[in-house]
Amino acid sequence: MKNHDDVLYRAIRSMYYTIVTDEKGNVICLSKNYEDLLDVRGEDYIGKSVQNLIENSEIPRVIQTKKEEIGHLFTLKNGLTVVCNRIPVIENDILYGVISSATFYDLSEVSLLNDQIEKLRKENLEYKKKITELYSKQKYSIDQIIGDSAQVMDIKNIVQRFADSNLTFLITGETGTGKEVFANAIHKLSSRKSENFVKINCAAIPKDLLESELFGYEAGSFSGALKSGKMGKFELANHGTLLLDEIGEMPLALQSKLLRVLQENELERIGGLETIKLDVRIICSTNQNIEEQVEKGLFRKDLYYRINVIEINLPPLRNRLEDIVPLSKFFISKINKSYGLDVTEIKKEVYALFNEYEWIGNVRELQHVLERACITAGAGALKLEHFDFLLSRIYKKDKLNNEILNDINSLNNITAEVEKEKIIKTLIETKGNKTSAAKLLNIDRSSLYNKLKKYNIDI
Repeated sequence: MKNHDDVLYRAIRSMYYTIVTDEKGNVICLSKNYEDLLDVRGEDYIGKSVQNLIENSEIPRVIQTKKEEIGHLFTLKNGLTVVCNRIPVIENDILYGVISSATFYDLSEVSLLNDQIEKLRKENLEYKKKITELYSKQKYSIDQIIGDSAQVMDIKNIVQRFADSNLTFLITGETGTGKEVFANAIHKLSSRKSENFVKINCAAIPKDLLESELFGYEAGSFSGALKSGKMGKFELANHGTLLLDEIGEMPLALQSKLLRVLQENELERIGGLETIKLDVRIICSTNQNIEEQVEKGLFRKDLYYRINVIEINLPPLRNRLEDIVPLSKFFISKINKSYGLDVTEIKKEVYALFNEYEWIGNVRELQHVLERACITAGAGALKLEHFDFLLSRIYKKDKLNNEILNDINSLNNITAEVEKEKIIKTLIETKGNKTSAAKLLNIDRSSLYNKLKKYNIDI
């Protein structure tokens, strides 16, 4: 052999579990440790088919496909599983052979690599999380609260003034007015913005599970509990912010424990003995009138005063119609991006329609109405024809109001007929004596004369 061929041969012989074949799959060379594993020597395999040497060899498939296979697991004769790379030797589109070599000769090395990859993956996720946080930092900033009405501007000023304090906010307002958006803005404007913002809907969780969701529990605390126990929302929000949505739905018994946690800034998990110190900023929201609930005994007065340090009441959309235009423009831009649409504007007659509508679902309903219309239109301007479903809602409401009005008129007519008949009968009894008739009807004479004129009675 020439010198460079000798070096190449010795290199292959020293590699881990390596085999080289020609274009037909006949063995040309085998590494030393592969020889030892198979208990063969050169004269036993040189020039012979690889399948005679290794029954489960995948090299014939590579010869057929002419495609490399990287990172495939392969189990050797001794039961050892290795990561195998099979490379076709191709030049000018001509296949000359295949070289197959183990990347690792021990799966512990594969495990180590997997650990390193997992570590890198977690670091990558952390970086992505930070990038996402930086990207979405303004997502719930005060500038993203859409509205130029006096009511909204006043609320924005309150949020900016107190957001960076530790004072508790109580956000009230009808469903769909944007309570969670304001809560997020408060968190993002505070010094806790880099910590967790945890939300829990007190109305959406069964009453018997709400306590464990809020305060967590230790292993074996109750039937069905996780063996490892569970951290509650308060612990998850430690050093950050906790939003107690629909707090008006919280059971009275749980209100007592919540008040104690807020006052002492510490808690014990269900079934636990360890005291956990807390540093949590609390924001509460509700669509109910908490003061009325306090009067009815459904909400603790002391808890109400504890959570109602800074109260902001979000006005319904029907009371700030001037905000419909900026809100609509904001939502259309958002919808265009989400669905790949090209809606450009809303016609004036549509805004006139919006101003006639009551918006019981508030800002959320406006968003859904625009979403449906934008998808219907696809591009260009939104016209009345794209809001036919909204017109039908208004028609049904007007029809109902007319029916109620007609019912009231019918009742008034019936009442008038009965009253007229009663006056006539009384006048007949008193033989036209109006003073006596007024006494029997228990009204004064001037009232009787007015009714006689009203009903055109001449007796």
